[in-house]
Amino acid sequence: MSLVSYRRSSEGTIGKAIGSVRDAHGASSGTGRQKQRRAPPEAYSVYTEREKWGFWVILAVAGTLPTFTFWIILPSLGTIAADLKMSLEAINLSIMFFLFVQAVTPMVWGPLSDTLGRRSVYIFSVLVFLITTVNLSFSINYPMFIVFRGFQAAGVASLAAIGGSVIQDLAPITEREHYFSFYNGIRNATLVIAPVIGGLMTNFVDFRCLFTLLWGLALAIFSAILFFLPETLRPIAGNGSLPLTGRHQPLIWRLRYFGDPAHANPQLPPGVSPQLKPRKFIEPFRLLLEKDIILSLVCSSIIYAIWMMVTVSTSELFKAAFGINDALIGLVFIPNAVGTIAGSTLIGNLLNADFLATTSEYKNEHELPPSVVISKHALPADFPLEHTRLIRLPGLTILLIITLSFYGFTLMYPSLTTLGGWILIPLLLQFLIALMAHAICGVHQTLISDLWPLDNTAATAASNLVKSSFAAIGAAIVQKMLQGLDSGPTFLCLGLVVIIMVPGCMVQWYYSGGWRREREDALVQMGIVEKSRRVYYT
Repeated sequence: MSLVSYRRSSEGTIGKAIGSVRDAHGASSGTGRQKQRRAPPEAYSVYTEREKWGFWVILAVAGTLPTFTFWIILPSLGTIAADLKMSLEAINLSIMFFLFVQAVTPMVWGPLSDTLGRRSVYIFSVLVFLITTVNLSFSINYPMFIVFRGFQAAGVASLAAIGGSVIQDLAPITEREHYFSFYNGIRNATLVIAPVIGGLMTNFVDFRCLFTLLWGLALAIFSAILFFLPETLRPIAGNGSLPLTGRHQPLIWRLRYFGDPAHANPQLPPGVSPQLKPRKFIEPFRLLLEKDIILSLVCSSIIYAIWMMVTVSTSELFKAAFGINDALIGLVFIPNAVGTIAGSTLIGNLLNADFLATTSEYKNEHELPPSVVISKHALPADFPLEHTRLIRLPGLTILLIITLSFYGFTLMYPSLTTLGGWILIPLLLQFLIALMAHAICGVHQTLISDLWPLDNTAATAASNLVKSSFAAIGAAIVQKMLQGLDSGPTFLCLGLVVIIMVPGCMVQWYYSGGWRREREDALVQMGIVEKSRRVYYT
């Protein structure tokens, strides 16, 4: 039977265990000759399932902090503006600053976590968050509020991404999907819970209590990481068997009453931190030089910014249209949050199904046996990747344009907003806008990862940089647009922006495949990757 495989030389064994296990040699009774015994393969991680789940819980709770920090404050924007004696437009500038800092700081935290270690960056990030959140709870003026809000964003910007890196450190590829489902599920639940809590606390207590709650949550996370989470970066910790020292060791291990430090083998030498290379900080910017990738980045970022404008404007639009208080405003965000979760989940399943269908067709066309596996990380040059990923965009884009165009008008006319149950109409449209927007963003993010398989971390960082920067601009201008145009024309204009974006997607459809092949040829000439090829085994 012939076996066909596609690979690049850049593909290697992920998470190769650090250190070595020496076999014992024994003398053979009767001959005196030594026989070498073959050691069993070393486990990817020496931690037990129970210990891993303890880590997953800590990671998942820590991963909720960025979501809580952003969403919990949204129902309170008008109240904060009144308390600080500032306009709503000025408060939206604080959101712009928050998002911009959130766009930039992962470019720093990411390389640091890959060299200094996950635990060290976790501790420092949460410590920054704790200090700034205390100051926010005592904010007495606008400059103080906006500055510390930015530092707060810097503290939480990379917590979710670092949590994902820890999962990759501890779990082999075959187990990661299960753990990531739990991790993302906890974080997604926060999208629904955070605005509800924010609205209730603002209405019945005070908006400053939100920062007290965030501080308490961060303190619990900080304590759990400090006491229980060991370093997991594989050059430092290996598979968990390398002895940890100093800041890499959780405090609980230093209390000898609890026994020896986990599974560390004292006979092995300690791991060594990787060298921090300056190019790691600029690696994501390389993606901005690629024509096909920049098109996906811009298209997805425009959609994300439009969704952010809908989200940020929700509080005051619904208060003005329906006269509801902060407690009920928190509930208004639920359809948006559910749409966000549904859009990301739905498109992930559809994209997987599309890829499987296309690979099956490709194998039939090239008369390849069904047993052949075509890897997403080493696609044949003539594989229709762009068409496979972008095929869902037309339907999603049309639905987004329609819902955006009608959304603003459902909040504009008192003759409609005073009707019983009318509030359900804009809420339904918000759900659909969030669903379509995040589905479209999911399409582009998946395509970006496919187009840049050399470094998915850099691809994610570049995407976050552009998306959050566009979202920051959208948050800053939405209130001015609403004041100048009213809600109906504002969101109609945003629908037209989506239409203007369509030619960019058409360019991707027809030309992106050629650009991908040109890039692969250039990488081959530079010796970065080996040219993809078919290797037959008989």
